[in-house]
Amino acid sequence: MDGRGARRKGHDFEREVARRFAEVFGASEVRRGLQYRDGADCGDVIAPALWIECKRGRKTSARAALAQATAASDGKGCWPIAVCKDDNEPATVTIAFDDFLDLVREWWELRRR
Repeated sequence: MDGRGARRKGHDFEREVARRFAEVFGASEVRRGLQYRDGADCGDVIAPALWIECKRGRKTSARAALAQATAASDGKGCWPIAVCKDDNEPATVTIAFDDFLDLVREWWELRRR
């Protein structure tokens, strides 16, 4: 696949991720990030409380994607996550364990009310 095809595959995946998050948060709360920027202002997909980096390819690196999200989101009050999809495999989400525990803690406290 040439560079243009790989870029299109990545953009298509970002649109799919945005659509799936919009099913949860509502369409007015979710959109793709600013693709003409360097990625320092927002993630690939913008959603409440999350900094979302998307990777799509033959063999993605979830650790590298999470490191990118973590570095870019530093000090912005969002949980960094990486949504990665290797060819012919389901998409996965990677999040730091401490951040995951924060999310679970908030969910559990809200559920117990």
